[in-house]
Amino acid sequence: MSQTPSLFSLSGKVALITGASRGIGYGMVMGLAEAGADICLLQRDISNTSVQAEIRALGRMCHIVYFDASDHDSVKTTVSRVLEIYPTFDIVVSNAGICRHGTATEYLESDWDSVLQVNLKAVWELSRAAAKHFLDKKKPGKIISTASILSYQGGLYSTAYSTSKGGLAVMTKALSNEWACHGICVNAIAPGYVSTDMTENLRNGEREPSISCRIPCGRWGTPDDFKGPVVFLASRASDYVHGELLVVDGGWLGR
Repeated sequence: MSQTPSLFSLSGKVALITGASRGIGYGMVMGLAEAGADICLLQRDISNTSVQAEIRALGRMCHIVYFDASDHDSVKTTVSRVLEIYPTFDIVVSNAGICRHGTATEYLESDWDSVLQVNLKAVWELSRAAAKHFLDKKKPGKIISTASILSYQGGLYSTAYSTSKGGLAVMTKALSNEWACHGICVNAIAPGYVSTDMTENLRNGEREPSISCRIPCGRWGTPDDFKGPVVFLASRASDYVHGELLVVDGGWLGR
């Protein structure tokens, strides 16, 4: 009997995830739960329990722990607060992110600092805290972040966002170099153009036709398109995958 399906099973695993209340993160967390993982939602609005209810309806354990990616102290103490609920965990997905557009010459320093804090520094802090737990427990682990096709391209009027995602791409490889020998897989998913709240203005703007016609598969992505990629990177199927950016863009970068 084929053992392939079991390679992708997350039964008995606990996954922490940020930014899962909507968009790509919602697709990811539902994919993880459907594959068998129990979930810890790391979110700022702890009164929003709609995703928690959906996950529990699947028969999975799901708790919410306060997490504010813009607050350095909140990020640093996240893992210790998670461990008050779960004795251990196996998977960390850093998906929370923000984008502030503007021309480079007029860009506010406060916006630059906010984008770099949420998209890069918070990922760094959560990743290293998770790795410390894995190392202390002498157990393997999966650390997954959300990069972007702008990890490869400069973007337009989004220098801070592009910088944060480019930095995340290199950080993924650097952390992988350090932790791969301990069985800790550090990888990232790089989405292309996806239909989410964050891209609503772009989808309804004048650039939409030029974007859509350039996507080889002929459509924008959806949150469901990220179920398979995150389950792959979170499961045993990717145990020999280290330091990679898995591009999920409908073929955009290959055109």
